[in-house]
Amino acid sequence: MPSTPKAASLAAGDRPPVVLQVLPALLTGGVERGTIDVAGAIKAAGWTSLVVSSGGHMVRELDRMGVNHIPLPVHSKNPLVMRANISRLEELIRDHNVDIVHARSRAPAWSAFFAAQRSGRHFLTTFHGTYNLGLFGLKNAYNAIMTRGERVIAISHFIADHMQTVYGIDAGRIRVIHRGIDLERFDPARVSPERIIQLAQRWRLPDGYPVIMLPGRLTRWKGQTVLIEALALLGRRDLRCLLVGADQGRTAYAQELKTLAAARGLAEVVHIVGDCNDMPAAYMLTDVVVSASTDPEAFGRVIVEAQAMGRSVVATDNGAGRENVMDGQTGLLVPPGDAGALALAIDRVLAIAAEERAARAALAIDFVRRNFSRELMCERTLGVYAEVLGLDPAKAVAP
Repeated sequence: MPSTPKAASLAAGDRPPVVLQVLPALLTGGVERGTIDVAGAIKAAGWTSLVVSSGGHMVRELDRMGVNHIPLPVHSKNPLVMRANISRLEELIRDHNVDIVHARSRAPAWSAFFAAQRSGRHFLTTFHGTYNLGLFGLKNAYNAIMTRGERVIAISHFIADHMQTVYGIDAGRIRVIHRGIDLERFDPARVSPERIIQLAQRWRLPDGYPVIMLPGRLTRWKGQTVLIEALALLGRRDLRCLLVGADQGRTAYAQELKTLAAARGLAEVVHIVGDCNDMPAAYMLTDVVVSASTDPEAFGRVIVEAQAMGRSVVATDNGAGRENVMDGQTGLLVPPGDAGALALAIDRVLAIAAEERAARAALAIDFVRRNFSRELMCERTLGVYAEVLGLDPAKAVAP
């Protein structure tokens, strides 16, 4: 059951609300980016924004916005530390007159849930992924803390359906708010030719060759092997494939990809280029952006970013991909793990005439701007905060 505040912590019109977001760390990733974006929106609306995490280099972004970050060991899964964090968070909640506690990950959510209950404050969660259920579903009870909010934000309809199917959560408590991207950063008009040329030179891309890119960390479920097999079936050598993303210590898998590419005669075609700090430019030099994930994506940021840049996408027909691509219009969906279908889709996209490609690019950009902007995500999140506080949602948006 969701927590219920023991007493109203905000008198109507008395003072601006105070919102505390809790997550393990501020290092990198979609959870962290969403937290920072919402923290800035809370402050812009005239409310008080607080963030608790164990720290990380992204704290600097909060500092620049004037948002108070409070370091606590909420990343820890040690039961003793988690128990101690309850009292730490309760004290913080009372000291700062927090009205809403918004938990974004499981370990800190357990501590935040009990701290909110003890202090009689509102408790919300954001459900960011499907989470590993463990052997025989033994982790269900641990994961289920993410369904205990008065309102539970799902980052896609796929995740909302998953919560209802696996955890039996009442649909009335779920609010679907897609992740949002920075449309100022991911804007084709803002990427200079010099930035594109620099990347092309760094990656030694030959002139006139089509470029296929799969962005994502090097891990098996992201489907890099499926893409290599698809390229082998495609049978073309007059293109380049870029696997963009860190191996995060998975050196054996990176070597496996190189070995597979060589075995398929694609050693000169497939290049593992590591991390990229200028993804807008990377998208601009790409002809086809592929998301070949064999497991369902909870949201699929890469698909959305690529479309924002007017790129054609090919994505697997599972998870949130079905929500983030207009199949046959802004991109193509293919069955997961099907190298043959992926090869055919890539071939179809590469064959699109320039005029049609431009029309599809314009449609993709418009689709993203209408549905997946950072501003829309923040507006809807603050609307949920206003909802639980009984405030006018229009007053929760920055002027």
